[in-house]
Amino acid sequence: MTAMTETVLASATREIAIGFDRPFCVIGERINPTGRKKLAEEMRNGDYSTVERDALAQVQAGAIMLDVNAGIPLADEPRILAETIRLVQSLVDVPLSIDSSIIDALEAGLAAYQGRPLVNSVTGEDESLERVLPLVKKYDCAVVAISNDETGISEDPDVRFEVARKIVNRAQDHGIKPADVVVDPLVMPIGAMGTAGRQVFHLLRRLKDELKVNSTCGASNVSFGLPNRRALNGHFLSMAASAGLTSAIMNPLHAEDMTAIMAANVLNGVDRDCRAWVRAFREPAPVAIDGAGGSEADQRRRDRENRRRRRSA
Repeated sequence: MTAMTETVLASATREIAIGFDRPFCVIGERINPTGRKKLAEEMRNGDYSTVERDALAQVQAGAIMLDVNAGIPLADEPRILAETIRLVQSLVDVPLSIDSSIIDALEAGLAAYQGRPLVNSVTGEDESLERVLPLVKKYDCAVVAISNDETGISEDPDVRFEVARKIVNRAQDHGIKPADVVVDPLVMPIGAMGTAGRQVFHLLRRLKDELKVNSTCGASNVSFGLPNRRALNGHFLSMAASAGLTSAIMNPLHAEDMTAIMAANVLNGVDRDCRAWVRAFREPAPVAIDGAGGSEADQRRRDRENRRRRRSA
């Protein structure tokens, strides 16, 4: 039986846990200027109005965490990332994933953050490990481990597993528990690699059963270049959750993806008594129109009033 692993993260006021026996953790991806020219220009100029809207909308849609990225070419990324983190934390109470490949920006973000964040990310390259892991230890946070190294991204999932094992072991050398390493198995586009789905499901099972670590991914990668991406992403997410995926960086504003995750929570037994599913999809009680309909209590009150009127007649 798989030992229970929980990665505990927190904002200033709220704590969550990613785990095999927990509901799937949705990490909202939209606070990211990559490929969004308008957002990049706004953030560069200190305009965070779109960031504000995206933060609030993603939490309203069901995100349990938010990923925050400020990777804008030729911009002051440390300053912008720290400002964005402070702003987002003033608006929502969910924990954040601090997303940067620039070590100075990561440290600025960590210094600005209130709580226990997730650092996104470290790779299996020795230089990355020796730069990022000391920060993770210094700030007592968790880290996303991307399963590639100096040789690139292997098409063999077992090679990627060994990279993940290397990162977990190196993290332990720095005093970081395996529970604080969340592995990204690297989801490849299924349109370019027909075995990508089977590969990642195989790797997720090994991560769960052998390393006993939590996992995450950029969920939309799987459907890149294909039509009807929403349907494919939703099916991928539910199948990946069954194979051991415990979180994903994704767009919570896509209803199909969120419904797939809610269904996976039900079928994997982590939505206790189907409460979240019922709360989301139970049909509302009839609304009274011209004295008809309404709840049973309303009907009983109307019956009593009718009897009273008949007695008085």
